[in-house]
Amino acid sequence: QVQLVESGGGLVQAGGSLRLSCAASGRAGSRYTTGWFRQATGKEREFVGGITWGGNTFYADSVKGRFTISRDNAKNTVYLQLNSLKPEDTAVYYCAADWFGGSYSVTNFRSWGQGTQVTVSS
Repeated sequence: QVQLVESGGGLVQAGGSLRLSCAASGRAGSRYTTGWFRQATGKEREFVGGITWGGNTFYADSVKGRFTISRDNAKNTVYLQLNSLKPEDTAVYYCAADWFGGSYSVTNFRSWGQGTQVTVSS
């Protein structure tokens, strides 16, 4: 199981940007895909995007064109660049690893970080 620690969250005005980091340690499974999820207060945790070990990325429709995921395998770190932020992006952002395969849903990732808060003001 991979251990994950998110950082980089904070308070930003609408239209602003943040870069989140997910530092990983430990051995990942053979399905080496890292996902980003977010959970707003009172709502279910939802998929934001993900990246394979080889660098292929995929995003939820709600964030396409605004968010960018990248990774630096040498640093064991995955990044989530948040641009053009909206108040509705306010949530705790989590990275996840040890993907079981199938859909990019909460139930198909085994390892999770503690999350980092992103708050976007109007």
